[in-house]
Amino acid sequence: MLKTDTRQANWRRANPGKYEAHLAVQRAMKAGELEKQGCEVCGTDAVDAHHDQYDKPLTVRWLCRRHHTRLHHYGEDMFPIRNAL
Repeated sequence: MLKTDTRQANWRRANPGKYEAHLAVQRAMKAGELEKQGCEVCGTDAVDAHHDQYDKPLTVRWLCRRHHTRLHHYGEDMFPIRNAL
């Protein structure tokens, strides 16, 4: 268990499922099982992995920081999931 009291450590303790999903993405990228793509909105290469569902940790959307922040601020319908039924 984390013993530090940093904002990051507190977030990890409060969100264990999300933290595990983030770690799964990092491990899959390191193993070559997952590859970064350009931002699905603007195409830039500097991207974050966004989870629409944390119970599917390797199903991510690649968004630049600007679009990732906007998605969280304005809601999931701002950039609908492509190929959604």
